[in-house]
Amino acid sequence: MTTRFTGKSVLVTGGGSGIGRATARAFAAEGATVAVLGRRKPSLDDTVALIEASGGTASAIAADVTNADDLARAIDTVVVRHGGLDIAFNNAGIVTTGTVADIDERDWTTTLSTNLTGVWLSMKYEIAHMRANGGGVIVNTASNLGAHMTRPGMGAYVATKAAISALTRTAAIENIGAGIRINAISPGPADTAMSLRPGESPADRAGRLRSSIPIGRVGSLDEIAAAVLWLASPEAGFMVGHDLVVDGGASV
Repeated sequence: MTTRFTGKSVLVTGGGSGIGRATARAFAAEGATVAVLGRRKPSLDDTVALIEASGGTASAIAADVTNADDLARAIDTVVVRHGGLDIAFNNAGIVTTGTVADIDERDWTTTLSTNLTGVWLSMKYEIAHMRANGGGVIVNTASNLGAHMTRPGMGAYVATKAAISALTRTAAIENIGAGIRINAISPGPADTAMSLRPGESPADRAGRLRSSIPIGRVGSLDEIAAAVLWLASPEAGFMVGHDLVVDGGASV
């Protein structure tokens, strides 16, 4: 078994489901001590239970990434509980729909607060700890919908994801001198509940998306997690400010 992350303290936001849960499990399987953070404690506890059942070490921390005080407290808790913070995967996010002309203002504000402000606040407090302790690694979740392609009716979502890509590049340049390596991942449609339309089954989703993804299928959670772990590993030590697209060729 590979143990690239033995002895590392890892934080995963949005760790209660989907890509966050799969990535938290993958880090733990490679020796990391993982803290999963999100608003829904029962879902986080389920992730922890899955990790512990496989012999890993994890803890759940309920926090809202849009609340600065809440997030600062949570990240301080990770540092105290796990002896530091070596790697952070800022993955918490939501999907909203609506055209630029018609989207509800509350949906717009909520999307920006969760997807963009949440990543900025996470980095703000993560970077402070990493600077004080000689460095670290951060990976942010952007999307192939944003800086790489777009889709009608998803203006708020693509705006936040394009901004995350740009924010990642800026933060990367600002902090590499302190030994903090920051990159982003831009997944395409993956096998998550978030990628399903209301009432849609995974089989329906596969049929809907097959023609728009050259590889002919959605990505598995393990494939997305593997890309995150690579960016966080020493193998990607020369990657700085990069936005890694993992979308089966959809944006090409």
